[in-house]
Amino acid sequence: MTCLILIDLQNDFMPGGALPVPNGDEVIAVANRVSRKFDHVIASKDWHPHDHLSFASQHQGHHPGDVIPLDGLEQILWPDHCVQNTKGADFHDALEVGCVNKVIQKGMSRILDSYSAFFDNAHRQSTGLMDYLSSTGIEEVHLLGLATDYCLKFSALDAASLGLRTYVIQEGCRGIDLSAGDVKLAWDEMRKVGIEIVSEDSLG
Repeated sequence: MTCLILIDLQNDFMPGGALPVPNGDEVIAVANRVSRKFDHVIASKDWHPHDHLSFASQHQGHHPGDVIPLDGLEQILWPDHCVQNTKGADFHDALEVGCVNKVIQKGMSRILDSYSAFFDNAHRQSTGLMDYLSSTGIEEVHLLGLATDYCLKFSALDAASLGLRTYVIQEGCRGIDLSAGDVKLAWDEMRKVGIEIVSEDSLG
C-alpha cells in the first residue's frame, strides 16, 4: 500500500498567516495532484494550546527567533501559531481534504514542541502515527509539506529511523531558512541517512 504524508498544510504557515513559510501556498497544488496517486493519505497538523511555551509571547522580554532552554532542550521561539480551534490551525482552503484518510495532531503538550509528525522534540511521546502505519501495513512513505528545514525534515528523519522506506517529494516542500543555508542543510541531512529526494514526475 502506498502512503503520502502531508506535513502541516495549515493557514498559519501560508502567506498572510502568523508564521508564513515563503511561497508555502505553492505546495497545495502539488499536494492535490500527487494525493490521487497514493492509496492512503495522512495529514499532520500543529495543534497548539493557546499558551504553548514555544510561543515568544509566553516569555517576557523574548521575541520570535530567540532560542531558550526549555525542559532540557533548546527551543526556538515562534509567533503564536496553529492554536487549537482557530482559523490559523485549519488546513488551507484549497487543499482537497476529501482524499485524507487520517489526521495526526501534534504539539499539544504545553511544554514540548513537536516538529515531527511521529514524536515530540524530546522523543518522549509518540503521536500515534507509527502505530497507525503499522496497523495499516504501510512500510513505505512519501512526504511533502512545510517547512523543509523543520517539520518536514524531522518527520522524514523519524520515518527513516523507524525503518520506513522514506521519500520526500521536492516540489512539494518549502523552507523557512531562519538562518541562511538551513534549507540546504536539511536536504543534505535527509540524503545522508538514506532518504530519497524524488520529483513529482517520478511518481508516474
